[in-house]
Amino acid sequence: MKYVLDTSVVISGKATEMIERGDISGEIIIPEAVIAELEAQANFGRLTGFQGLNELEKIISIAKSKGYEVKFAGERPKLEHVKLARGGEIDNLIRNVAAETGAVLVTSDRVQYLVAKTKGIETIYIKPKIIKPEETKIMKFFTADTASVHLREGVQPMAKRGKVGDLKLVVLDDRPINYDELQEIANEILEAARQDEESSIEIERKGVTVVQLRDLRIAIAERPFADRMEITAVRPIAKVSLDEYGISDELKNRIVEKQRGIMIAGPPGAGKSTFAASVANFLMEKGFIVKTMESPRDLMVKDEITQYSPLEGKMELTSDILLLVRPDYTIYDELRKTEDFKVFADMRLAGVGMIGVTHATRAIDAIQRMIGRVELGIIPQVVDTVIFIEAGKIKKVYELNFIVKVPTGMVEADLARPVIEVRDFETKNLEYEIYTYGEQVVVMPIESDEKIKMQLEKVISKYVSSYDIELVGRRAVVKVPEKEIASLLGKKGKRIRKIEEDLKISIDVRTSDLEEVEAFVEELDKHYIIHAPGLEGKTVEVYSDGDYLFTALVSNKGKIKIRKDKEAGESLRSALIDRKKVKLKVIS
Repeated sequence: MKYVLDTSVVISGKATEMIERGDISGEIIIPEAVIAELEAQANFGRLTGFQGLNELEKIISIAKSKGYEVKFAGERPKLEHVKLARGGEIDNLIRNVAAETGAVLVTSDRVQYLVAKTKGIETIYIKPKIIKPEETKIMKFFTADTASVHLREGVQPMAKRGKVGDLKLVVLDDRPINYDELQEIANEILEAARQDEESSIEIERKGVTVVQLRDLRIAIAERPFADRMEITAVRPIAKVSLDEYGISDELKNRIVEKQRGIMIAGPPGAGKSTFAASVANFLMEKGFIVKTMESPRDLMVKDEITQYSPLEGKMELTSDILLLVRPDYTIYDELRKTEDFKVFADMRLAGVGMIGVTHATRAIDAIQRMIGRVELGIIPQVVDTVIFIEAGKIKKVYELNFIVKVPTGMVEADLARPVIEVRDFETKNLEYEIYTYGEQVVVMPIESDEKIKMQLEKVISKYVSSYDIELVGRRAVVKVPEKEIASLLGKKGKRIRKIEEDLKISIDVRTSDLEEVEAFVEELDKHYIIHAPGLEGKTVEVYSDGDYLFTALVSNKGKIKIRKDKEAGESLRSALIDRKKVKLKVIS
């Protein structure tokens, strides 16, 4: 008898078993199309290609040992065959070999079997062995509290077990796992994923395959991508409702009151995806249409929520479909590359509520990852809320606002510019400002004046008996008795410079022993003139009824000229309107 083996029966190992048992004997024909298909898959680094080539080697070895003849026959696929492979052109080449040689076609592909029968080709259909995901060998390594399993060639199998935020690495077996065992586990995973409707092969690249096997996300790495073969299987160990996070009603309302741009951030393993799934389920329960964009698809969401993967390998194409479907909210898990942020921004600006998941070690880092990828001025339109997750808990929530202002620490009014304010959602305290300065984008941490003043008082009180501190942004005017100035400055000013460096603030030390001199103010068209006869060339502080206004240099003519449209002019104008006395203190 003559038998032609197709690709499916080779990869599954069924042909090897049948030859070994003697179910197939005589002349065994392997089509060139099968060799070409397996070779192409192996060159692309796909496990199925290597698996098939290994099986071919076994088939030839076993057949020769039993005295069976092995032949290679048929046409090698041309470019047009490869382009139409999905339409069945490669399968057609294999059928032609069976028809031309009068052999029996052996296949595990049901479509191939039905077409061959229709064409009158004698065919044996080998039903694939049903492998249920829950019965695969990889599942034997999991317990109820196992978050991930790590299998590496030549190394003892290990797993991370415990609760989110308190996971510990444990050794599962004293015996190192070998390459053949890993291959067997990997082949079983791939076959189970092909058969199971709720599983899929998400990514196939040279040296790595990513499989979603029900709720397991499995990465299978081989040479040359990895130095040794390894299998990493990750599973969510908790399916949590939003209420279990202790989320405030105010934050819940923020999520549902209108379609927003929300970023969920946190370090790897912090529980970001689990929280994102909880938000998705919460929104669905509130009557919103929710979809997801995932690669791989591993969010534990309700059946009513459709989970989309990259269409033809591109999330841009997936977003095109979603913009036609128009969900209320889309969960994008997760944003890593520039293309991901651009797709997220495009969908958000199109009016879709977007919730993104990204890696970040701090809450502010999630925003910084968008700088340079999304135009600075539209960041608050794309993301207006950041939720930072750590060890399975909400650690920080930020809200973003866009405003034109003088950045904190700057004084001149003409330095006003567009600023993104990042505020703590609960306290409303301003924590960061993001703006451009020259060609640079500045992400400036903001401390409250009270906190800065307390830090300064704590340090200064070590060196002087009495003091007075006035803060203007990141600049402090410190007044101390003249006899104690040297103590605060230190030798050659080293002490005060060290204080400035430690607190990251500019300090102007002045004497508190000065007398005030009342000044006459003359108003002109565009300026105020403060007359200060006798103080020519002196630096003075200008006060109004004891309130510090600004510091200025008296000209050689005994005058101070202040423009009305500057901040100093505005403060002087207010004092004059309120009929306050203007006085000067000489400081140098």
